[in-house]
Amino acid sequence: MSGARKPVEPTGKGAAKQTVTIHFAGFNRAWAAWIGDRLERRGLRVVHLRWESPADVPLVDLLNDLKLAEGRILIVVSDWYFQLGPRSHEEWNEALREVVGPDPARFAAVSVTTAAVPAAAAVLAPVGLTNMGAEEAERRLLDRLDLPYEPLAEPAAGGRRGPRFPASMPDVWGAVPRRNTRFTGREPLFNDAYNLLLNSEPGTGVLTLHGMSGVGKTQFAAEYAHRFGSEYDVVWWVNAESRVTYRRQLAELAPKLGLQTGQEYGERLRAVRDSLRRGEPYSRWLLILDGADEPDQIWDMVPSGPGHVVITSRNPEWSEHNSRLLEVPVYARDESVAFIRRRAPRLTEPEAEQLAEALEHLPLLLDQTAGWLNDSDMSVAEYIDLLDEGVDSHVVKVSADFPLAFQTAWSILLNKLRDTVPESVDLLRLCTFFAPGFIPVRLLREVPSDELPEQLVRLFNDPLLWNRAINQLRTYSVVRLESHEIAGDEPASSGESLYLHRMVHQIVHKDMPDADRQEFVDVVRRALAAADPRRPTEPDLWPGYAEIAPHLKHADVLRSRDPQVQRLVFNCLRYMYVSGEYRSGIKLAERALKAWRELLGASHPRIWELTYHYTNLLRGGGDYVRSEALSRAAVDHLREERGNQDLEHLRAAAGLAGDLRGLGRYDEAQHISQWVLGSYRELLGEQDSRTLSALNNVAVSLRLLGWYREALDVDKQAMEARRQFLRARHPYTIHSEISYAIDLRLLGRYAEAESIQSKNVHESRLALGRDHPRTLKGEYNLALCRYRMGERDRRRDRGDGPQEPAALFASVLERGERVLGETHPDTLVFATAQSCYAREHGDIDLARELSEAIVARYEVLHADGHPFLAGARANHALILRNVGEREHSHALVEQALAEMTEAVGESHPWTLGIALNASALRNLMGDVEGAAELSGRTVTRAIDWLGRTHPLTLSTRVAHAADLRGLRDRRQAEKVELEALSDLDATLGSKHSHTVSARARNRPYWDFEPQST
Repeated sequence: MSGARKPVEPTGKGAAKQTVTIHFAGFNRAWAAWIGDRLERRGLRVVHLRWESPADVPLVDLLNDLKLAEGRILIVVSDWYFQLGPRSHEEWNEALREVVGPDPARFAAVSVTTAAVPAAAAVLAPVGLTNMGAEEAERRLLDRLDLPYEPLAEPAAGGRRGPRFPASMPDVWGAVPRRNTRFTGREPLFNDAYNLLLNSEPGTGVLTLHGMSGVGKTQFAAEYAHRFGSEYDVVWWVNAESRVTYRRQLAELAPKLGLQTGQEYGERLRAVRDSLRRGEPYSRWLLILDGADEPDQIWDMVPSGPGHVVITSRNPEWSEHNSRLLEVPVYARDESVAFIRRRAPRLTEPEAEQLAEALEHLPLLLDQTAGWLNDSDMSVAEYIDLLDEGVDSHVVKVSADFPLAFQTAWSILLNKLRDTVPESVDLLRLCTFFAPGFIPVRLLREVPSDELPEQLVRLFNDPLLWNRAINQLRTYSVVRLESHEIAGDEPASSGESLYLHRMVHQIVHKDMPDADRQEFVDVVRRALAAADPRRPTEPDLWPGYAEIAPHLKHADVLRSRDPQVQRLVFNCLRYMYVSGEYRSGIKLAERALKAWRELLGASHPRIWELTYHYTNLLRGGGDYVRSEALSRAAVDHLREERGNQDLEHLRAAAGLAGDLRGLGRYDEAQHISQWVLGSYRELLGEQDSRTLSALNNVAVSLRLLGWYREALDVDKQAMEARRQFLRARHPYTIHSEISYAIDLRLLGRYAEAESIQSKNVHESRLALGRDHPRTLKGEYNLALCRYRMGERDRRRDRGDGPQEPAALFASVLERGERVLGETHPDTLVFATAQSCYAREHGDIDLARELSEAIVARYEVLHADGHPFLAGARANHALILRNVGEREHSHALVEQALAEMTEAVGESHPWTLGIALNASALRNLMGDVEGAAELSGRTVTRAIDWLGRTHPLTLSTRVAHAADLRGLRDRRQAEKVELEALSDLDATLGSKHSHTVSARARNRPYWDFEPQST
């Protein structure tokens, strides 16, 4: 046969390029890409021709058409190549002898399989490329084409890198489902997906595969990863059905990328996203987010950068989040027929076509039905009759996007499972009390035998039976066995993680005897309760709660009277609060309150504990009105039932104080907080965590009341105690450090504040993650510290995200809007800072747009008279002044001054700041006497409240000097100005922007800064 080989002449300069046409099955695209790259680098022209084998066209005709291709035809021989159609080996032998036999020189072949192929394939003289390294495979390829072998030079740094040798895995390959050897069709869809990603601009390579349940979105994404994986250095699969699971699994990529991080998944998550964004150490990465049906849950966490993201979802709303859409439809007729015949070889083509039509070409249903039908004596006609007649009139109707045949088809399959391995049905039903998708069935094995129903004892205790049940479910494609527990070095054992499709999950769950339903749900509840890490405030244990939380709803835990299950609910709520997952926590708490009032009664002790967690979450989400009503009801009930010194009553009272702070009722809040602190000290001592939390709450109230020195002293006590009794990266310690740094900044001690806040932000990013609400608050305060220090343009190279105030303000606001929502109190705090910064730096359009939105949102969130609303109006007045709307600005600032005075008093720093601005507007409008009178009064009050050298006091003194000059009192004006400048030099330094501005006689203004409550 070798004597018939026709050499491909190497090309020389000036010579026409020789052509090689590579003919391959889509399944072997990676091999075709690698071969083509190797040949093109040697100057040959390569044409890629994917093998299409429509069953209605004779194979001889298809091969004769192939001979029309240019140049030498190189066939990539594999079992897939010969199966397409499908075609029998006999048909292939006849066609190869007839078409290739007379003209073997037109053909060459390489083999990428070790499976049996048609005997007549020998006429192609294929050389094997498997079970060897890339260099030897390339040598054999060139030899088969009679080309000389000379090693190619490696591409220059930054040059184009070719596809990876297909037999070698990407450097990082994680959690991708095993390749489905029965995958069929979808070739045009692969072309569309590949080209959409290939032609995307850097940072925009996001593609969402959307379609109804059961069309094979996950299977398509897995095949895409296997088929195109050779073009990537990193391929990583993530379960994106919930935000918490997505965050955890993405964070597990950190050690695989070689990133030096601690164990906290917040730190790992930040490092992974930063690494992918920069493309270091890998720029060719593919991230697959499977089951992302709720874009609002995770769109803000989708990485950007030079790599690609593929999302599977039933939700086309991903188009609103920087993603291209590609619909995955049901199979085409020829795809359905080809798949069925591969899955059930005993069926003829007409039978396969009838079955496909009956099952509406839905891939999942075709897979499950054809699999067992191949092992059954039932004919296709008999099966279709069953579908038409129905076998269970009591099957509950499922979702509208399920084919009508699915209910009946599933009942037939379930009967088949009962007849073979009945325990597999029990296991399947147990799985439906977890959320659909990835199911941590290993948790079931932890339930003690004496707590199991009799019918499950043997299944759980006999490893062979357990594996047999799982294998039976896998055989009929009911579940997929995958190990997604990828954090450790060792792979999970058999049955650690099963994947159960939503469609199967729903129909099985509804088609279950009532007796089994109650027994099985109790088993799953006990399994989840046993998996409770027990310490929800510890970030190291958050991954455990992230795994448990999605399953609470499907295990119907809120209907359980088991104290351990109820404790799990409390711990999950606490985890959601501490980790910043407010919206998810509020939903769970609302459902729990409704269910437990019916189950336990409205005044059961569990109700008041649940109310504590619910109000925390509402408060964290900024819904102070609802939280205050619930807290007050709890306080009144617990005080009447248990007395003032009951610990749960004190806890509810502390929460009520927090609600009052959010509502702007600071005096009431401080009175309650101080009383709670005294009670805790008496009952629990100074070192108890509840006492330290009460200490923190007192400091918050003092800060809101404008008592900054007193707040600093209290926050320092809390911070030092938490550092001693907790640890440096505990969320409460991080919170206390932020509070202490804020106090320092509000007192004008900017350098000290910046030093503490900079370190704190670093710790918070590591422990909690970049997007945790506390990290955002810390970064916001760091930006303000640096802004107040006058370091607006100094470059920092600390390699830990944005450093300069402008970048920090913009980043914090963007993430706050994504993570917390545009109307969350903290987001409005961040927006206020961004608006003020934009106003002072000349971006008046942005400043005005933000300011108008802030005022409008505060008008909706707060009642008239709330200090935040007055402060927002004062800030907006400055913008109106800058755009020339002086009269409107003057009226608005005077309104704000009156409202703030009424809300917090005439000597509060917020009132003094607005008075500073109001005196400037009076001066600008020609009311020089009114301006001087107001600025003089403001100086006196500021000195009394804040001290002579506080930055706000210094600003009022500079402003008063300007008003005195307006009154022609030059001697007094010069005296006041010189003293103020001297104090500015001593306090802030001669080069500080405030000092420089004051020397230039630019009148100072003040920005209102809403505080966290």
